[in-house]
Amino acid sequence: MSAESDQLNEQIGRSVALLRRHLDWDAAVIKLAELNHRAEDPNLWNDAEAAQTVMRERNRIASMVEGVQAIETETKDTLELIEMAEAEADEAMVQDGIKALERLAETAKQKEIESLLSGEADGRDAFVEINAGSGGTEAQDWAQMLYRMYMRWAERKGFKVEVLDESEGEQAGIKSVTLQITGANAYGWLKTESGVHRLVRISPFDSAARRHTSFSSVWVYPVVDDTIEIEINPADLKVDTFRASGAGGQHVNKTESAIRITHVPTGIIVACQTDRSQHRNRATAMNMLKARMYEMELQKREAASAATEAAKTDIGWGHQIRSYVLAPYQLVKDLRTGCESGNPAAVLDGALDPFLAASLAARVGATRSEASAMAE
Repeated sequence: MSAESDQLNEQIGRSVALLRRHLDWDAAVIKLAELNHRAEDPNLWNDAEAAQTVMRERNRIASMVEGVQAIETETKDTLELIEMAEAEADEAMVQDGIKALERLAETAKQKEIESLLSGEADGRDAFVEINAGSGGTEAQDWAQMLYRMYMRWAERKGFKVEVLDESEGEQAGIKSVTLQITGANAYGWLKTESGVHRLVRISPFDSAARRHTSFSSVWVYPVVDDTIEIEINPADLKVDTFRASGAGGQHVNKTESAIRITHVPTGIIVACQTDRSQHRNRATAMNMLKARMYEMELQKREAASAATEAAKTDIGWGHQIRSYVLAPYQLVKDLRTGCESGNPAAVLDGALDPFLAASLAARVGATRSEASAMAE
């Protein structure tokens, strides 16, 4: 066979080997068989919530196991096709086979990344909070750019995005925004984005065209449901109502439907103004508060207290997880993994997967070479 097909076959083989290792293959196959057996039990659906939990876990493992098996089968079939085409000197068929191998290699790489999404809450939807740092209009415009970046990333994934709370800047940009991103493994994908993001550029708001540095923070936590019990003492809550801002007609100017809840012991603050009903906004805000407290517990379990504290420090120098440099050169660099891109425009347009993959690999203890391979 050609050197190109051999190289692609080796690349696919490396990805499949890593997939099997990340999945703990033998245990995953046994677990899938157990879940399939439970799914066939007609009594399972007597408890709808329990059934949904089982089916969600079954579908997650099946997607990975059956995906690996499909890649292995298709690779073998494609290699046999290429070998036959070469024997018959059919160059067009050889090229078709090589293109098929390229697609399989890309699929294997994607599955490799997805195999890292095995945390307790990784399969859940995500809340994403973005807050501008000090610096007025500059920082608020940067927060707006991050807002757009995550929106575009979610669109690429086919995820749904709902704006739960937004505070606009005085001249441009936003002071803060809270999003709910709904989609497969949304929290798992985004959980490593929590931290301070730094922007260096020639300011569009500076008449002297000087270079400015701006900071904004991102905080990501999983959406929780009734299957997760979070106890909150009502006496620990401070609830404020205020008039909603932004689009919504005359209603937002006349009715104090927006809700802000402060959990006094932890200092956690959540807000929601997405609905015209104060009651529904309060319910959403309470779910956000539970999610924040659940995230705190997850961080403790993962022994990631240092990372958690870093994400909560001042929004400024020395605390950033990623730098986006637009001038005097073009570079986006993750300071935790070393993952880089020389195309900031693409990253700010939602091309985040290489950075997410590298961070996920580092978080679950993958080697640097594995993280680099996934980020290529």
